[in-house]
Amino acid sequence: MITAEQKATEERFTRKVLEATIRTGIVVLLALWSFKIFAPFLGPVVWGMIIAISTFALFEKLRNYLGGKNGLAATVFTLLALALLVTPTVMLSGSLMDSAQTLSGKLESGEFQVPPPPANVAEWPIVGERVFKGWSLASSNLGEALSRIEPQIKSFSGWLLSAALGTGLGILAFMFSIIIAGIFLANAEPCAAAARSIFVRLAGERGAQFVDLARATVNSVAQGVLGIAVIQTFFLALGLIVAGVPAAGVIAVITLLFAIAQIPMLLLYLPVIGYFFSISEGTPAVIFAVWSIFFCFADGFLKPLLLGRGVDVPMLVILIGVVGGMIANGIIGLFIGPIVLSFTYSLFMVWLDADDIVTAADTPVAPNATSGEASG
Repeated sequence: MITAEQKATEERFTRKVLEATIRTGIVVLLALWSFKIFAPFLGPVVWGMIIAISTFALFEKLRNYLGGKNGLAATVFTLLALALLVTPTVMLSGSLMDSAQTLSGKLESGEFQVPPPPANVAEWPIVGERVFKGWSLASSNLGEALSRIEPQIKSFSGWLLSAALGTGLGILAFMFSIIIAGIFLANAEPCAAAARSIFVRLAGERGAQFVDLARATVNSVAQGVLGIAVIQTFFLALGLIVAGVPAAGVIAVITLLFAIAQIPMLLLYLPVIGYFFSISEGTPAVIFAVWSIFFCFADGFLKPLLLGRGVDVPMLVILIGVVGGMIANGIIGLFIGPIVLSFTYSLFMVWLDADDIVTAADTPVAPNATSGEASG
């Protein structure tokens, strides 16, 4: 028979379980609701953190030059970064608009003429004969050639419009990320202290090490990915300029975007090489092709040199994180992927070390060995 005291105890237990469930449910509901509200800003905020971490060394130099004023240095840094982003974008957009208007005007007036193809185009392997026929038709009757590929032109126009819209929105989001990075840099010390507190709360004494690991990983990937992209773009653009390829500046900008996005640049340079072979013969064309192909694949030996520097994690882990993160989460995955894999690797190694320590502590010491050591 249940006594009154037992019944009261059960009621108190039930009440506490119910209260705990309600509180947990409210906390989960608030967390999900807050995440839904914050989700549109998650990407720009993460990018702002990445920009702030990777440019903190430059910011420190600027702050020292301005007398240690955090707010002024952050404002100047933000304005300079926005200028570096907006100025080339406006110039490139204006150049593309002018070129499009000029081309449209020439097409409407009939002034645009396609020169006939060189005879050696037909000798290109696999696609030479088909390219020669299409090029010849375009040079003799451009309207007929365009009408034959009208469905492809419409499909490409729709893709181009969508890509232009996405690029515009991406630039606006990146501008917002630069402003957020300026806010983080203006409050660098409080943000670093908050990050350490959070990681210490989650990982205990090793939390501070994980903060340093995240910072070093972001810097390593920024130097590796962006540094390699700049090096490849510089030498490829140099080859375009020396060879006299038309629109070398536009191709160089697209090259930089391909390099940052980890898109194989050979997709861009194969048509350029084919075009150069059609207007040039012999040694210059071969040299240009070898130069372009070499620097298209230069990241293969540059990544092992630049990626993973300053990080106490094997370079292979960083490289897998970069490639896998890019495939899973796009460009931002270049940074998120190696950070997550570095954390996982570090936690795994900590677990292995702890297991070795426990095993060594539990291993009994042989009496004979002890007595032998004592007698020695």
